[in-house]
Amino acid sequence: MKLLALAVLLATAYSPASALWPQPQSLQTGSSTLRLAPGFQITVAGRGVPGDLLAAAGRTKQYLTSDKLGRLVVGRGADDAHTFAAAKTLSRLTLSLEKGASFASITNEAQKAPEERDEAYHLVVPADGSGASITANSTLGLFRGLATFGQLWYEHDNTVYTISAPVTIADKPAYPYRGFMLDTARNYFPVSDIKRTLDAMSWVKINQFHWHVVDSQSFPLEIPGFTDLADKGAYSSSQTYSLADVRDIVSYAGARGIDVMVEIDTPGHTAVIAQAHPDFVACAEATPWASFANEPPAGQLRFVNATVTSYIADLFTAAAKIFPSTLFSTGGDELNTNCYAVDTPTQAALNASGSTLEEALNVFTQKTHQALEAKGKTPVVWEEMVLVHNVTLSKDTPVLVWISSDNVKAVAEAGHKLIHAASDYFYLDCGGGGWVGDFPSGNSWCDPFKTWQRSYSFDPVANLTDAESKLVLGGQHLLWTEQSGPQNLDPVVWPRAASSAELFWTGPGGNISAALPRIHDLAYRFRQRGVNAIALQPEWCALRAGACDIDA
Repeated sequence: MKLLALAVLLATAYSPASALWPQPQSLQTGSSTLRLAPGFQITVAGRGVPGDLLAAAGRTKQYLTSDKLGRLVVGRGADDAHTFAAAKTLSRLTLSLEKGASFASITNEAQKAPEERDEAYHLVVPADGSGASITANSTLGLFRGLATFGQLWYEHDNTVYTISAPVTIADKPAYPYRGFMLDTARNYFPVSDIKRTLDAMSWVKINQFHWHVVDSQSFPLEIPGFTDLADKGAYSSSQTYSLADVRDIVSYAGARGIDVMVEIDTPGHTAVIAQAHPDFVACAEATPWASFANEPPAGQLRFVNATVTSYIADLFTAAAKIFPSTLFSTGGDELNTNCYAVDTPTQAALNASGSTLEEALNVFTQKTHQALEAKGKTPVVWEEMVLVHNVTLSKDTPVLVWISSDNVKAVAEAGHKLIHAASDYFYLDCGGGGWVGDFPSGNSWCDPFKTWQRSYSFDPVANLTDAESKLVLGGQHLLWTEQSGPQNLDPVVWPRAASSAELFWTGPGGNISAALPRIHDLAYRFRQRGVNAIALQPEWCALRAGACDIDA
């Protein structure tokens, strides 16, 4: 009986349309084969069509022929070939805005504040060969529909087809913020790697690139007026991000429906600033480093010094000008108070002012945040700025909850909007073992390895009241790169980061067994598109949905 049930499951449960990632909110499919016509075209109805939407349509059309992905079944779709001759052909897909809506660029719509982005769309693919359509109230919604359309199709014997026509989809995200964070300071990543990552993010509707661009180890970001930081703080002159690079990345991301939130983490994680301004940093490269920092090198800003505070406010102002996002992360995590306790200039300044360290931190936070707010930015902070330090923050300040998912409730109770980034679910570096030198028994601090199933099972509103649940903006996977570089970027990130993409687009509660064939399909499609996603199981299992479940 179990073998019969499994056979029925394999035969009926996993059609091409059910392999969509993220899963649409509403999906209706049929069982007819539909082929793409050799002269298939994507057109956009209306006037004033933005160039980035036309480019996106062109990329989608290219993927339809270049993916060459066989269905993940035994025979890779050979059993479908007998249906091709009688199948209708689809010759066109038309994109159009709903009545009353007007075109704006994908970029402009992606760079709005998260709650202001409209990503909803409707997709219809008839079975009779009449034209397919994507409709939306926004250009960004049309772009999301293109990503879904591109996942419907497979190839066998030079035929691009689906066996699930007709297809009707009504879709929109459960949460407005769906992100991925990349640390480019511990190890440097060329612009080409960042662009490839942005492509992959767009395919699964991730809309926020959290760029942790600088840290204690290096300062690769060239900021106009502050280029001495990169001149002296980058690993080399070839490992920097120029103003042209930043504009290129921001433009590339925007055209793919992704906003770029830069992070300049202060006042901790700033040891590298001592290379250009030694008087600004306490405990610079002090040893033993473990007494003064969470990881080497030690060093953090002397924020009690008014000159340092003004300098960082000016630095933020300059950086804000080159990043159009409404969001700007100022960090605020892992401040080592012992460093300040033994730092003579800090103690002298505190004694002279009669202030406590926390009071001085509040002044620093207020002035640097005000500089950003004057440029129309919303500061974003790590959770310690709410749960550890006595600083005044606007209730509009989103908080990244990273130390533990157990801390989400306390941040919500404080009344702050929050972004899920918990290390116990979403840290991609966990489980890599110790990296601090002669420590053979060492493990990563956030062991064990976080599987895609772990993050997929997360409940964004666990233990929250209805009112607190409304404070959840969404969430993200994160890659801290102590042990990652261009060499292993793709397999460390993909397809695991796609699990949170679906979690925060479709909503929680997805069935892991049903999701596994779909994320297999996604990983195979990523590899066809040049993103080296890691295998999740032996291919024997990937071709036999459900056959390798623990209870199969």
